[in-house]
Amino acid sequence: MALDQSFVGRTYPPTAPYEVGREKIREFAEAVGDTHPAYTDAEAAKALGHPDVIAPPTFVFSITFKAAGEVVQDPQLGLDYSRVVHGDQKFAYRRPVRAGDRLTVTSTIESIKSLAGNDILDIRGEVHDEAGEHVVTAWTKLVARAAEEA
Repeated sequence: MALDQSFVGRTYPPTAPYEVGREKIREFAEAVGDTHPAYTDAEAAKALGHPDVIAPPTFVFSITFKAAGEVVQDPQLGLDYSRVVHGDQKFAYRRPVRAGDRLTVTSTIESIKSLAGNDILDIRGEVHDEAGEHVVTAWTKLVARAAEEA
């Protein structure tokens, strides 16, 4: 069953603040195999003009995808999450994520499309720090595969 187009434009409340820690940044950089010193060495980050270590560009996926969970779990939307695959991810940064940031994410459904029986859901996550500064926008594309014919 196709998702309800009236959900396009629906915005969900901001998440609770997520505090970005140096250790989380280090673990993430290690997990993705990125050895840039600005991710693990405060002095290297400061030499590049940052106040502390910064996170790799895809670090915010973990918090924006979790925030998108509120969208996909909305019972009124009617998305069958057991059929969902991650289709695409994009980021547009205003500034890097830094250790010590307290970030919130506000998710909005940007579009819902049907293609060959599959529902394609685009969710925009606006990430702000505790001062209200816009840090990054993340776009997550989810594909709910069509149910197989019985």
